[in-house]
Amino acid sequence: MDKVEEPITDYNQLDLSKSYTWVEYMKWKFTERVELIRGLIVKMSPAPNVNHQKLLSQIFGSWFKIWENAPCQVFFAPFDVRLPIPSAKKDSTVVQPDLCIICDENKLDEQGCDGAPDLVLEILSPGNSKHDLDVKFKLYEESGVKEYWIVQPESRDVLVYTLQNGCYIGLRPFAEGMVVQGLLFPELKLSVDDLFKNVK
Repeated sequence: MDKVEEPITDYNQLDLSKSYTWVEYMKWKFTERVELIRGLIVKMSPAPNVNHQKLLSQIFGSWFKIWENAPCQVFFAPFDVRLPIPSAKKDSTVVQPDLCIICDENKLDEQGCDGAPDLVLEILSPGNSKHDLDVKFKLYEESGVKEYWIVQPESRDVLVYTLQNGCYIGLRPFAEGMVVQGLLFPELKLSVDDLFKNVK
């Protein structure tokens, strides 16, 4: 008789040197939030701080109103996105963007999104800036996310990158006194002053 594999109920049961897949990821039953980057486990930052949550709520609220009766949908973390990374093993990268917009309903299933969202937004938190500015930047670029927005609370600005010929091209940084607007969805606009007015 085949041995029944016991579910992983404690993060410490995982072998962090081992490569995992989406199928294994779905069997984990612990409270810590993790992402799977090219098969390797990356533990996410502790619960987001108040400023992070204020920014996330404000952006989601304004974007949800815009897309309420549109074919595109807005999702916020925790929400699993399985990215197709050509240079990595299939189903070996699962991330949880702060916000993402998905216009192709065929990418949505009960577990989240299977494929690259059209737009991803990440809010930097103390301790995760390298992950979002470097690791996730490369993942989103390679998987075909058409636009990547990075909100930087400490410098109070927003970076927008658009995918052109497989590479991200950065627009000028959007700082105080400016309105953030990408190229993919011109209707998505954020006043930088309004965005950070309640952020200490």
